[in-house]
Amino acid sequence: MEARFAAILLQARGAGVALTPPHKLLVTLRDLEAYGPVGAAIALSAASYGDHPAIIDELGEVTFTEIDERSNALANALREKGLKANDGLGVLARNHRGLFEAILAGAKLGARTLLLNTDFAGPQLADVCKREDVTALIHDEEFTKVADSVEPSSGKYVAWVDGEHKETSIEGLIESASTSRPPRPKSKQRIVLLTSGTTGTPKGAARDMALSLALPGGYLSKIPLRSGRKIVLAAPGFHAWGLLSSMLSLGLGNTIVTARKTDAKFTLNALEEHQADALITVPVLLSRLMELEDEIGHRYLDSLRVIALSGSALSPELATRTMDLLGDIVYNLYGSTEVAYATIATPADMRSAPGTVGRPPTGTTIKLLDENGKEVGEGESGRIFVGSSMQFEGYTGGGNKEVVAGLMSTGDVGHFDDAGRLFVDGRDDDMIVSGGENVFPAEVEELLASHEAVTEAAVVGVDDEKYGKRLRAYIVLNDGASLDEDGVKAYVKENLARYKVPRDVTFIDELPRNPAGKVMKRKLPDFEGDD
Repeated sequence: MEARFAAILLQARGAGVALTPPHKLLVTLRDLEAYGPVGAAIALSAASYGDHPAIIDELGEVTFTEIDERSNALANALREKGLKANDGLGVLARNHRGLFEAILAGAKLGARTLLLNTDFAGPQLADVCKREDVTALIHDEEFTKVADSVEPSSGKYVAWVDGEHKETSIEGLIESASTSRPPRPKSKQRIVLLTSGTTGTPKGAARDMALSLALPGGYLSKIPLRSGRKIVLAAPGFHAWGLLSSMLSLGLGNTIVTARKTDAKFTLNALEEHQADALITVPVLLSRLMELEDEIGHRYLDSLRVIALSGSALSPELATRTMDLLGDIVYNLYGSTEVAYATIATPADMRSAPGTVGRPPTGTTIKLLDENGKEVGEGESGRIFVGSSMQFEGYTGGGNKEVVAGLMSTGDVGHFDDAGRLFVDGRDDDMIVSGGENVFPAEVEELLASHEAVTEAAVVGVDDEKYGKRLRAYIVLNDGASLDEDGVKAYVKENLARYKVPRDVTFIDELPRNPAGKVMKRKLPDFEGDD
């Protein structure tokens, strides 16, 4: 299986790129056996693209050879500090070379690498680190106060330093240690990703990367990344989507262009300056980018071949508007922290069936089941279950997602069209019953977002004495746009059934979102239910 991983990456690189010398390929295969896919991916690219930039961040360029050697040194230094295979290595960092060096060092140590949310407050960080038994913590200097709540036995080290680096920075650790290959660890790396935590302390979802060898094959069967190109990463690297895309990009020999904070202006400038081949981002940032439509029209973006999105729902209107402006280059991945990816929508899918999340890629099975675990009839909606080799191992604190005949629930409800394309109707626990009718808020949100005056919208169910539940809409208007409550209700009534019309409408400046772009509904004004 490990040889298959290397073969997938080599095949994905295609013709006309740097070939890996046989003796270096043997070293890469040795690293694959010792460190697993993540640790070997950087070695493979260092062998073929050694002097090429692997990462371009606010500090400038760092090459593949340098990243490989620096992660070696960081792993060796952490081992000297007492971190062993299967110990917990917490990483609380934004997008920069230090984040990726920490992840790669974790692979070379065989550590349980816990990727922490940069929105955490001190108590939440302390709870998660205690539950996950974090032995060492790497964090950006801006999170020092948050990290004061944690005292891991093998120490705390600063990844991004605002000024001169100190002995407690990873730069100091790297300078103090050998760049030679670390000894083979007794266990392979496990990556622990966190759920969104919108209703409390996030759950840890552990993934054995050595068993997820289908990841690059399924991804690349739908999203045509090319090797040796430049990719703008405008999605958080600690999140499943950013992690998957960044590790795959490094394995393909792509240069990752990123920054600690990536807004629309940074993204547009980076795409033009570096003549990027691909943009990896989330729908909310794409929406902000498209607000610069006039400016985009004056930029040279002809090199851009792929815009790949995930992390939250992509509206049909945004997908269509983007493709009309930049060409049919939008790809949308649907999945969850627990199941990895489930489906990928290509531009052809979204042109033919706006709103679809596409079809399952190679190695993935999708079934729609009813409440009794039986497959629903053709054209009917059902709970979405996914089968693949990429499912997580269960929550680190105990428990699991529902599994039926080897298929794992995503927590969503959806339906297939006649061509086998999947549509997500909404969360299975989001459905409300209003006056005896079933309503998924996502359908109303999608419609409201298509209104010319609306930037984005969120819809929730709130208690109602007469109807059981009623809909409340939260609306963010475009700058200078005018729309009142009656206008919102009339627009929904014109396009959807009467019982789907929100009874309450609240206008707000912006929707509260987590770093991956998911709306945090519990933070909406006067929200009364569960997120």
